[in-house]
Amino acid sequence: MNLPILDAPDNAEESYEDPLDLMDEIDRLKKERNAVVLAHFYVDGEIQDVADYTGDSLKLARDAVAVENDVIVFSGVHFMAESAKILNREKTVLIPDLRAGCSLAESCTFEQLRDFQAKLRGEGREFETVAYINTTAKVKSLCDWIVTSGNAAEIIERVDPDKEILFVPDKHLGSYLQEVSGREMILWPGACMVHEIFSVQDLLRAKRNNPGSEVIAHPECPATVLEHAEFIGGTEKLRQYVMSFEERKTFLVATDANMIHAFEKSAPQHEFVPVPGIMTDTGETCACNRCPHMALNTLQKVRNCLRDLSPAIEWQPYFEDAHAVLERSLLR
Repeated sequence: MNLPILDAPDNAEESYEDPLDLMDEIDRLKKERNAVVLAHFYVDGEIQDVADYTGDSLKLARDAVAVENDVIVFSGVHFMAESAKILNREKTVLIPDLRAGCSLAESCTFEQLRDFQAKLRGEGREFETVAYINTTAKVKSLCDWIVTSGNAAEIIERVDPDKEILFVPDKHLGSYLQEVSGREMILWPGACMVHEIFSVQDLLRAKRNNPGSEVIAHPECPATVLEHAEFIGGTEKLRQYVMSFEERKTFLVATDANMIHAFEKSAPQHEFVPVPGIMTDTGETCACNRCPHMALNTLQKVRNCLRDLSPAIEWQPYFEDAHAVLERSLLR
């Protein structure tokens, strides 16, 4: 499925190569390099098909620790590859394109968080900092806990009840966690550029055009979208949910549209309609909610980094502090 994205990435330097030839070359190079490919559910389906492991941030972080290969290619965005390197200091960790960033990670810098924490301490407030995994390693080094959409509710229960929670950087996920946990939080004003674009009007129109459908939504969506969802969960929980129905259903998907590839592989009996549901003249549904950073990953770049063993994530001094919080939060 070829889906439009928010802002087209600069992949213009790539000349056309047959995808099947690229897949064969990637398989050959994986054997030569003793490498594995990890792919997030938000990258193109053809990369997911050639990957050894696919999943959400939590699963892939755990997969990265379990693999015994010398080389890990992380097809996702920079903070994910960084986390894989932090948890695998001795392994070579590659990313197809170093420019693959994250709007959430960019919304909360090390300096901004450090200064805000100092301000809160200056006011005599006692708090623990809980960071969404969509943050840089340098920011993680300032935090007490790291969460993914898959384990966030569980981690919030582990925070000292006598302390405030500073939740960074996703205000929508933080607001959702406040509601489900009953814990008040100091919310950082960040948001995911993909999930922020969903509108209630588009959602209701898609619902009307698909009678009997269910809305499934990622908690990074605004509350105005989540209130219309029959099920809310991180990417893996969404996948497990659609797999739980044997009879054919139509699901309206309020998350990155590439997630539909994983849904169709796991539960092919269902129909998946991306939100917003814009009907074309041919009756097909399209969506504008693809992450431009994830779209920087291509089969050619996966092949190239396996061939060249570059670009690689290099170990940084602040990775030590980030390792401690990642291990405590994701691996225990």
